[in-house]
Amino acid sequence: MTPPASLTWHENGQTRSALWVTDHRARPPSRLMLVDDTLNADTAYRLACEGTGLLWRGDFQNARQLLQALKRRLERPPRKKTVLNKKRESAHPAPSAFDAHRQAQSQRARVLGQILIELQPDYSIALRRAPSVQTACLQAWGPKDGHVRVVSLRSLQGVIGAFEWRKNGVEVPALGEKLRIHPHYGVFSPVRGEYVQLVAQAPWPAALKTHAVAFDIGVGTGVLSALLARRGAGQVVGSDVSERALACARDNLQRLGLQNQVQLLHTDLFPPGQAALIVCNPPWLPARATSLLEQAVYDEGSQMLKGFLNGLPAHLCPGGEGWLILSDLAEHLGLRTREALLGWIADAGLEVAGRMDVKPFHAKAQDTTDPLHAARSAEVTSLWRLVVAS
Repeated sequence: MTPPASLTWHENGQTRSALWVTDHRARPPSRLMLVDDTLNADTAYRLACEGTGLLWRGDFQNARQLLQALKRRLERPPRKKTVLNKKRESAHPAPSAFDAHRQAQSQRARVLGQILIELQPDYSIALRRAPSVQTACLQAWGPKDGHVRVVSLRSLQGVIGAFEWRKNGVEVPALGEKLRIHPHYGVFSPVRGEYVQLVAQAPWPAALKTHAVAFDIGVGTGVLSALLARRGAGQVVGSDVSERALACARDNLQRLGLQNQVQLLHTDLFPPGQAALIVCNPPWLPARATSLLEQAVYDEGSQMLKGFLNGLPAHLCPGGEGWLILSDLAEHLGLRTREALLGWIADAGLEVAGRMDVKPFHAKAQDTTDPLHAARSAEVTSLWRLVVAS
């Protein structure tokens, strides 16, 4: 494992250092400045855009207000283009809507990530009006180890938000009345209920009557493993490469009383052996993930998708089915074609036995201010029923 990065600075005549904590693969800032409530928003914005880390020494709630001020400045409409800028742009092809969106997201994260908070070895914050975050930090980063840490305020807010999600849970109607899944920090929440509903409604493979084993590839929160178990699969094996995901799935299965029906394995893609049903909901967009949560959305080079398709024939028992749950958003964004997907299916020795489609009903699909609204409004999520080609 790569050792954690550290930050060093001078304060009150002493040299100080702390571990650098990030969930966005961001490098520590090369320049660090101690700041407090006297820093105005315009100066903070200029420094943040230049890449200067602003280690906060003022009132915690004022740091939150400053972060909001930076967000407002990032949301301002761009200035009118000059003739020189237009000539420069004409010499280079304009990025696609998706690339432009990713670039804007990256720039926004970089600027907003420059407001920094120091965490004491017990995860407390030695600032005026600071909240208690110890429990949230313990859940996100593990036991106290005696180290001082520095984290961006934006990331710390994410940790606090994840703590609330985990505490309150997410209701999943497909599991049954008032049953909830409790996502952990860094594990994608099943807020897009349409794909869970597809798994609840798809016709049960006949092979499960004689070989009652189902695999859940990329178990995540455990929501699909729980659903397969509740639908009647005799044995479910959920796999994941993420220890965080496995811990999350284990917690949820115990909450639902299904821990004896689902086995969890730390492995890449397939468990050993064969199954009558193998379900996979891979990341939908072929791009590079830049954070823990993005790993559930972005699959660089479609590696997981291709790995699932290519390995499926060897792990299906006779008469078994593989259920691929996949959005076509990548197609609408020009990142993948339907012909390419069908080609990968055929090249793996598979054929399509059926397909179920549903329109997403999450908030972004209705948000007309989203830069990707045209693609999102046309998006369809599908459950592809795949069998070994005859």
